[in-house]
Amino acid sequence: MVDEQFTDSGFWNKIKLFSRQAGREVIERALWLYYASQQPNTPKWAKSVIFGALAYFISPLDAIPDLTPLVGFTDDLGALAAALTMVSLYIDDEVKSRAADKLALWFGDKPTEPKI
Repeated sequence: MVDEQFTDSGFWNKIKLFSRQAGREVIERALWLYYASQQPNTPKWAKSVIFGALAYFISPLDAIPDLTPLVGFTDDLGALAAALTMVSLYIDDEVKSRAADKLALWFGDKPTEPKI
């Protein structure tokens, strides 16, 4: 099962190592999905979609290697965006607020209104 390839520790390690390189937009989308997966109202099918996208995000094997300058995270952003499209109903204000708080800690500022 896809969610067996995703781990919390792998997710937070990837975020820790690559947050600046990946950029705010990629990290924001990853956090939206992560926090949505923890919501009790998110159904199993949506969690499977989320875990699949997050497993791709933390995987060292990418279509475009993450260390490639300027474009390394575009494939990750595409996977995250596709998952967000499918599960957008579960990206509520609480999820966005938790992500915004975490981003403010890491990037030092709070964004204006995030968009899906």
